[in-house]
Amino acid sequence: MRSKKLSVQLLTAIAISFIISVIIVGSILLYAMKYFIKNPNDVTLFNLSWISAVILTFIISLLVMIRKKVKYLQHITESVQTIANGKLGNTIEIKGNDELSQLASNINNMSKELENKFKHERQIESAKNELITNISHDLRTPLTSIIGYVDLLRKKEYRDDEQLYDYLEIIYSKSQNFRELINELFEYTKLTSPDLRLNFTEVELGGLLEQIIGEYMPILENEGLDIQKSIPEEDIHVSMDIEKMVRVYDNLLMNVIKYSMKPSTIKVDLHIVGIKTILSISNQAENLPVQDVNKLFERFYRGDKARKEDGGSGIGLAISKRIIELHGGTIEADYREGWLTFTIEYIIKE
Repeated sequence: MRSKKLSVQLLTAIAISFIISVIIVGSILLYAMKYFIKNPNDVTLFNLSWISAVILTFIISLLVMIRKKVKYLQHITESVQTIANGKLGNTIEIKGNDELSQLASNINNMSKELENKFKHERQIESAKNELITNISHDLRTPLTSIIGYVDLLRKKEYRDDEQLYDYLEIIYSKSQNFRELINELFEYTKLTSPDLRLNFTEVELGGLLEQIIGEYMPILENEGLDIQKSIPEEDIHVSMDIEKMVRVYDNLLMNVIKYSMKPSTIKVDLHIVGIKTILSISNQAENLPVQDVNKLFERFYRGDKARKEDGGSGIGLAISKRIIELHGGTIEADYREGWLTFTIEYIIKE
């Protein structure tokens, strides 16, 4: 529906007000003619009275016709003041279909957008605080161990060269864990930056997955894991930041290797539905430490057993989810009848 121009409405109101004033004064004039015919000396007074009546009637008629617009404009002004005072999200009732209603609609959109931005800013601040708290806890654990064993070496509190070597191995292992945590922290922080730019390249997805799985075959065989693949023979071309998406596939496969029953089977399935490619990676897992498996994508979420045994950072899947989202895709987890499945949906390159 095309909006009615406010200027047209005002001009119409002016015209109607003028016509009304002329009609009313004309009607009065008809009744007063006899008087002025009998009193010709009052003609000047009559002319002044007629002009004054026309002007007054015009003003009153115009004010009556535009009072709703004036009242609505006052309402918009008061609402803007309310928003300016900090009540973000406050909206104005849309009345009519002209520039004022469009102005009210734009103010509503601005108010909601500002509210969403402030909410997002608060969420980011909360996430930063959570990130600092969690990473501080995770960094403290290997750092404490490193300091403890270095102190033992400094004081020469070891029995023989064998125990000295064991201490050095522990220090090296904890240092590697420490470095991994730092690297993943930097990577996650970089991925959440609004200035991040991806390096998109066209790639044939099936061939890429075959290559990555082939690189993992020796590890899978060593862990007693068999793999069943269902990858189409026809080419599936997608546009992606290859380096970052390979990180996602690596992360999922490493999780599969860590938490699968051994021996067992891993299933990799790639197929097309409409304009989307759907990749699912499934493994057999018991005693999953969470009821809602999608919590696995939350930063630093891990079961206590996983935290103690492998020293994982708990941020790998959060990084994977962020990378998928930056590519306009989705990643979800599902656990049914002993099978944990990660599913990635991604738009095919047109």
